[in-house]
Amino acid sequence: MQLHAVREKYGYEAGYVSGNLCFERNIGCRMILSDLKIKSLRPESKPYRVRDGDGLYLKVTPNGNKTWQIRYFFGSKERILSGGSYPRVSLQEARELKFKAKKLIDQNIDPCSEKRREKIEAQNRDINTFQLVAKEWFESRKGDWTPRHARKIWHRLENYVLTDLGKRAVADIRPLEVLRVIQKIEARSATELSHCQLSVCKRIFKYAVVTGRIQYNPAGDLNSALRRHRVKHHPSLRAVEIGDFLRTFEKFKCGEVYKIGFELLVLTALRTGELRYSKWSDIHFERQEWAVRAEVMKMKEAHIVPLSSQALDALRRLELLTGHQEWLFPNPHRQKHPVISENFVNNIIRKIGYKDRIVGHGFRSMFSTVLNEFGFNRDAIERQLAHKERNQIRAAYNRAEYWVERRFIMQWWGDFLCAMANTTDAGRSDFGCQGPAILNRRGGSPFLLRTAELK
Repeated sequence: MQLHAVREKYGYEAGYVSGNLCFERNIGCRMILSDLKIKSLRPESKPYRVRDGDGLYLKVTPNGNKTWQIRYFFGSKERILSGGSYPRVSLQEARELKFKAKKLIDQNIDPCSEKRREKIEAQNRDINTFQLVAKEWFESRKGDWTPRHARKIWHRLENYVLTDLGKRAVADIRPLEVLRVIQKIEARSATELSHCQLSVCKRIFKYAVVTGRIQYNPAGDLNSALRRHRVKHHPSLRAVEIGDFLRTFEKFKCGEVYKIGFELLVLTALRTGELRYSKWSDIHFERQEWAVRAEVMKMKEAHIVPLSSQALDALRRLELLTGHQEWLFPNPHRQKHPVISENFVNNIIRKIGYKDRIVGHGFRSMFSTVLNEFGFNRDAIERQLAHKERNQIRAAYNRAEYWVERRFIMQWWGDFLCAMANTTDAGRSDFGCQGPAILNRRGGSPFLLRTAELK
């Protein structure tokens, strides 16, 4: 059919399409196509287009394909947006696509560029699974954690979250899906674990937001749907129980390295991981200090522990056993980890009959409680425990201000433990009460106290 015949029969403009399309600017706004008219269009030897109005065209090719095209101008340049083939894309859908394109232009967005962006996003949707994003986030953060903490984070993710969400496209995950996963953990009465895993999910989804995978965080507002976690403090011993505990421990038979490690944990109030991952290069006998490296500290800041005479004696005994090696407490088997197991402290506690009465971390609580009860400076105690001060200026001041007191405290603590282990009097003695008074009387000068001075 010739062009003039098309014009006469259907009453609208048509033109051949070849090479780069060029269209007239004065396009009418009336919509004149219908399904009946479209179906009656026949292919010709060359492709041609039929106008519906306001920039929407139907292109008919010699092989009979009919494809929607939207012509528009953006930045003074004419562009063509493909709208799909007819009848897969109906006339009504093509008109809706045209109106959507016009709205984008009104917002100064190029419809062709937006279509390419949506296509790339759709292609990446299946690639960007929750597991892939979680792995990316984990790799970006694990350098800030201790190896043990990093293993725990990933192990929990694998066991409690990735089994349900791992293969899902991160962009398709909705708040209710996340909530159901977390509530499965909560149903086991593991409220602390459920809150921890929700926190991890929030951080993963936040990473997905900032890397352009999703627009919002589906885990962001789920805290209110979970049961409140009631904190259970680590079990610890009261001052009156320490003597019996130490005497029971002294009678216990085990490997000498493990026994010394247990002694040092009590004497220094270090965390178990900080003790286990210390090296001989961290010990300074001449300065009577234990310099705990930043990478093994919970808060990733180096920490100095003044060493009491009792701690120095324990380290000298340990030096005879492992001083020729890198680690203070090397793993004799070395299959996976270079140092002894994190369970060695709680295993000893269990074997001497103190299970559920104290745990390894409880020695820090015991240290803090006793020193506070006997009137020592609370800020000095907190600094010695390496509890981070939120105010950075105050933190710098504390490090300088409390160093003398911390030296005194650590020697007092070593002497106190010796006194408790060698007496059956479990009550408060003059030994404890003399501590702060002696420090004040001496004017806070640095020295290592002898037990006799405190009695």
